[in-house]
Amino acid sequence: MNSATTTVKPAQPHLSSSLTFLLAGGTGLTVAALYYSQPTLGVLAGDLHASPRQIGWIPTLTQFGYAIGLLLLAPLGDRFDRRNIILLKAVILCAALLLTGLAPGLGVLLAASLLVGLFATVAQDIVPAAATLAPPHERGKAVGTVMTGLLMGILLSRVVSGFVAENFGWRTVFIAAAVSVALLAVVLARGLPRFAPTSTQSYPALLKSLAHLWAQYPKLRQAALAQALLALGFSAFWSTLAVMLHEAPFHLGSAAAGSFGLAGAMGALAAPFAGRLADRHGPARVIRITVGVTVVSFASMFLMPLLPAPAQLALLALATVGFDLGVQASLISHQTIVYGIAPEARSRLNAILMTCMFVGMSLGGLLGAQALAAWGWTGVVLLATVSSIGALLVRLRARN
Repeated sequence: MNSATTTVKPAQPHLSSSLTFLLAGGTGLTVAALYYSQPTLGVLAGDLHASPRQIGWIPTLTQFGYAIGLLLLAPLGDRFDRRNIILLKAVILCAALLLTGLAPGLGVLLAASLLVGLFATVAQDIVPAAATLAPPHERGKAVGTVMTGLLMGILLSRVVSGFVAENFGWRTVFIAAAVSVALLAVVLARGLPRFAPTSTQSYPALLKSLAHLWAQYPKLRQAALAQALLALGFSAFWSTLAVMLHEAPFHLGSAAAGSFGLAGAMGALAAPFAGRLADRHGPARVIRITVGVTVVSFASMFLMPLLPAPAQLALLALATVGFDLGVQASLISHQTIVYGIAPEARSRLNAILMTCMFVGMSLGGLLGAQALAAWGWTGVVLLATVSSIGALLVRLRARN
């Protein structure tokens, strides 16, 4: 029997409205841990006496930790009860966030950031749980609804952390985040059903099967590459926005940088709609349209130097709505494609897709900081635009 598809038949609990809400909330609160630092980077740089290049390693290591965690830990969801994995990761994430808030210097903060990324992957144990519980004809809708929670967590975390950092200090952001994850773990322990494993393979065999799945399914490779390129531009923008707004001509603080998360949240609200469109018209068509929206949104920011400061901020907000809608709707559609490839390997397929995406995120954080330091905001916009054009080319070459 193929080592990538050794299965046992699972027993599936019913996906009720309350359980869907719990899964959506769980993804939002846990994935938010990846992004609390971004609006606070300007404050962090001053407090820790770090350069923009040094401070850029915080989001980079967080995203890198997430990618490694996806690759090494997410496949366990096919082998063991997802409920136990989710609860254990939530407890460790709580501890990592607490360490971040208490870090005495940049070195400890960087190490803690890596741990936060590693165990924030609990969000990507929750999303496949929704796909497993949903009937096939409603999978896009279910994934879209749960992903709305995840995406709102990503975007609103910036609003909350920016406000809290400016008024109560950046350490308070992470201590409060640790408390929120601890409370979430208690609720999840009471509300999550048990999940029967879908594979009997050993851990080394599970990891080895990732290569088989990658080689076997062109749709997986296309989805992973396109989403990684979109994530690169997305992360380059968000990882540098606070630093850019902190400088001339804006001189805005963490709260203002975080408020752009509200604009992005408007795009995230389209996630369930994208899932329904994917169910009805096919995800490939939805992806081509939404990636096109992303390209136009990033490219529009080339006009910023021609405008006065208030108009620049308005354009920045509109572009944020556009590219967040495009990136998140594309992710929902890519997940719909990937989850339908081999249901018995859903955690591993998701691990491959999301690992590639967060490798793109990590590179975006690193390259975005370098571009901002070397060429200013125009360099960041160029990086985001070129990477999203690359994603569009990948999707146009794909047959479905």
